Amino acid sequence: MVTPRLLIAGLSGGGGKTLISVGLAAAWRGQGRTVAPFKKGPDYIDAAWLSQAAGVPCRNLDLFLMSPDAVRASFASATAGADVAVVEGNRGLFDGMDARGTFSTAELAKLLGTPVLLVLDCTKCTRTAAATVLGCQKLDPGVDIRGVILNQTAGARHEAVVREAIEDACGIPVVGAVPRLHRHPFPERHLGLVPPAEHARIGAAVQDAANVVVNHVDLDAVWAIATSAPEGSVLPRRPDAGARPAPEAVTIGVFRDAAFQFYYPENLEALRREGARLTDVSPLADPKLPAVDGLYIGGGFPETLAATLAANVPFRESLRQAVEDGLPVYAECGGAVYLGERLMMGHHQYPMSAAVPAVFGFGEKPQGHGYTELEAVKPNPFYEVGDPVRGHEFHYTLLRSVIAENVTFAFRVRRGHGFDGRRDGLTYRNTLANYTHVHALGTPGWASSVVAAAKRRRWATAARAPGTSAGSSHG
Repeated sequence: MVTPRLLIAGLSGGGGKTLISVGLAAAWRGQGRTVAPFKKGPDYIDAAWLSQAAGVPCRNLDLFLMSPDAVRASFASATAGADVAVVEGNRGLFDGMDARGTFSTAELAKLLGTPVLLVLDCTKCTRTAAATVLGCQKLDPGVDIRGVILNQTAGARHEAVVREAIEDACGIPVVGAVPRLHRHPFPERHLGLVPPAEHARIGAAVQDAANVVVNHVDLDAVWAIATSAPEGSVLPRRPDAGARPAPEAVTIGVFRDAAFQFYYPENLEALRREGARLTDVSPLADPKLPAVDGLYIGGGFPETLAATLAANVPFRESLRQAVEDGLPVYAECGGAVYLGERLMMGHHQYPMSAAVPAVFGFGEKPQGHGYTELEAVKPNPFYEVGDPVRGHEFHYTLLRSVIAENVTFAFRVRRGHGFDGRRDGLTYRNTLANYTHVHALGTPGWASSVVAAAKRRRWATAARAPGTSAGSSHG
């Protein structure tokens, strides 16, 4: 049986895709339907809102970060048992890495055989909107554009003219028209939308989006489009081995609070499958780092909560000491910044954990933004020399200074920016701090290497314990 599915696309970033996708997922959930949410591309914040709307983790699908088979298998696994899948695209429908639109939302729609709803910002235009939709249809007829939702309409007459122009010229229905909103449910800032963890009205914002869709979109027409999806090329669901921690399972701490939020569900699931027990850690609130065998620090917004992070001196000291003692730490972006000595923001300097001898600053513009390609060129705790790594980065922070004799950089940057346009992967003791985020489905050896490092740490700790031999730590 084919799971009904729909892909919400736009002409650019900021055109209303997230409002419609979140609202649609929440509206269908409110009708008692089980929604499987997806976000195309390397995005954490939109995915977090989709997770809130659907009540289940949102999965990211990205043809640069993972193979087509991995994308199809992930989609099939996550939609098993769901009533409908909602996929939010990224940027414009055909925008990819190059002029051919490689790895674009359009390519994902074709791979999954998913009907497309085009969200069209019609600010200050009428019939030109029809030319835009017609151009999308003609550019790649293989993309199954089934309908249009107008956004930012200026009144009933404006809506009527645009609707008639599109339906006459393009032969597809306009299934919704959203007026200009006086208050948007999801405000923006320097890295996109404000994430749920920092939003004051999470539930209300999701309900606001649902109300927009219920009041301004023909849900019956949209459901008919979703249920008309063809078989496509989705792979059958693969058996999920699940997480079966062995008796010698290790404990890996994961920073999870308002400052550190950026984790793919698949990364955490992969660590569990390798035998890790995950425990949430909050550098904002916890008095000290708990006893763990390893640490995974994802990205987030240490810059927006720098004063609170700096004020938790006992936690910062416990982390610094753990790193000095050899605790394996894998950090990404905001996590790397927190490991540094301090974060410089304008005229203010905020002490961080001082776990690695580096100083970070905050820039006015993005320092790195987009996909990355790395090559491991120096020994480090998690990758073999020669390993290629694909990922992504988006950060306003930057490396100001580093004590070079105490650190190395594990990666040569082949695409992207990393720390300085040439290097990424600051390595200090058993810590690897990257600006690059990786996805477990595209970096299959990542989880096993993180767990293996934690096991080595546990065995070494057990071997040093009074009355305990190295052999006994293996059970």
